[in-house]
Amino acid sequence: MTTMQPAPEKFGDIITPFYYYDLNTLRATLDTLKKESESSGYKVHYAVKSNYNPRILQTISTYGFGADCVSGNEIAAAIKAGFKPSETVFAGVGKTDREIEAALAADISCFNCESIPEIEVIDSLAARLNKTARIALRINPHVEAHTHKYITTAVEESKFGINTWELDSVVSKLGELENVKLTGIHFHIGSQITMMSVFKNLCTKLNDIQKWFSSKGIFIETVNVGGGLGIDYDDPSKPPPFEEYFALFRKHTELLPGQTLHMEPGRSVTGQCGSLISRTVFIKNGKTTRFAIIDAGMTDLIRPALYQARHKIENLSSSGGKTCQYDVVGPVCESSDTFAQSVELPETQRGDFIAIRSAGAYGEAMASRYNLRNIPASYFSDDF
Repeated sequence: MTTMQPAPEKFGDIITPFYYYDLNTLRATLDTLKKESESSGYKVHYAVKSNYNPRILQTISTYGFGADCVSGNEIAAAIKAGFKPSETVFAGVGKTDREIEAALAADISCFNCESIPEIEVIDSLAARLNKTARIALRINPHVEAHTHKYITTAVEESKFGINTWELDSVVSKLGELENVKLTGIHFHIGSQITMMSVFKNLCTKLNDIQKWFSSKGIFIETVNVGGGLGIDYDDPSKPPPFEEYFALFRKHTELLPGQTLHMEPGRSVTGQCGSLISRTVFIKNGKTTRFAIIDAGMTDLIRPALYQARHKIENLSSSGGKTCQYDVVGPVCESSDTFAQSVELPETQRGDFIAIRSAGAYGEAMASRYNLRNIPASYFSDDF
């Protein structure tokens, strides 16, 4: 899989920075994901938070996947793009009454619930609307994800999820409520996970938790293992390891008759299809550092500033000759507005086009207007 970047001469008068999406890469990823999910009998819900560009959503919806949403607006966007409400799940620790009511009205598939107070509120709102809400319990299996601390979610002291030692209380509370129906259990241990052993550990904990529910005489229809599968930021042409990922769950999960396994990939679906295209504004030489100042900033791709994330950077205007080391930085009035330090690039000049790769997930979706900057436009491979 190779994400092709448009030649600079095709940019014309396009204002930089902008997001560029290679539809061939996206479709190749979706083709593999669909093949693996169908052969495994697993249900995929695309994590809308990773990229909710309308055309991206519409393309993904045509593959028959469900949607994993974490806000009312994401639910509305997913349904508008063609995702079925009956295959849409709603997660998040702080669902508001208005969001819950809208989700109930839309008759979504399931609420992934993260606390007893949340379950009680959903029950009361469902009763008011004369509905029964289908819920899954998001359980923290206490699996170390070996990823950045900001995207590790399944530890004991986390705002996310229900701890295993709370399950007795949760089950007891469910017995008192008339307008919620427990249909599943849900896990999400973190994001940008590249060690397959982490998912194997999740399977072990999942199997143990399944046995606990069985011992209570509780049948769980759906087992949702969440998302988190990472991508290779050093090699944007490398597809996500879906074959290995699905094979691991087939081998290590112990599903009961009548159960289905669900998963919620996001980054692995869209990450490699997108780039942030920018233009070099100035080359500035410090005492020991050469800065390439570009017109894209942390407002357009916050991952390097927020997570110390590394993205491959390419000079699209020059591919050979002398190379130099640059700190690639943006114009935002923050020292953290740095995309990379000491990155080797062809000798770069004012006006050169720079591509920051693997920006198809958590790029456009996390854009902001800090410094009153414009949100970049989006373009697709068939626009050029």
